[in-house]
Amino acid sequence: MTVVEATLARIPQPYRDKAIKHRELIKFLMVGGTTWVIDTAVFLLLKATVLDGRAVTAKVFAVLVATIVSYVLNREWSFRTRGGRERHHEAALFFLISGFGVAVYAAPLAISRHVLDLQVPGVSLLAQEVADFVAGQILGTLTGMAFRWWAFRRFVWPDQFVRRQPVPPPPPAD
Repeated sequence: MTVVEATLARIPQPYRDKAIKHRELIKFLMVGGTTWVIDTAVFLLLKATVLDGRAVTAKVFAVLVATIVSYVLNREWSFRTRGGRERHHEAALFFLISGFGVAVYAAPLAISRHVLDLQVPGVSLLAQEVADFVAGQILGTLTGMAFRWWAFRRFVWPDQFVRRQPVPPPPPAD
């Protein structure tokens, strides 16, 4: 039994049926959570060291690192039942869409910093850091993830290439 099947077996009904129906989305969100941690760590590390004072640049680099990890995890796990394209074509589409995703992810932080001017000396250092976190790590992540979910399913791994897998049987009653 795989980890996914074991996890699904522990979910009570009727939630198990919903989880099975939307398992691709759940996997995508788990990959997103993993890459969010990577993105956050890289963003905070870069912003506090070599890119001090360059929050938007640090965010773009952090998203790029997380995007590379995301491709591998999404290809091999979240969307593994989809295929049909040559790998290089699929990767090119993934990274092209992810390039647009970088702009979507970074836009809330850029608006916070450069339109709303939520940065030192206009606001306190604490207010700047809170605004950076909310704009870059929460709003940017949510908007970027929604965009990528739609675009990946539409262009990189479309429905026409889905290889259906059998639904695992329900666990035996105790």
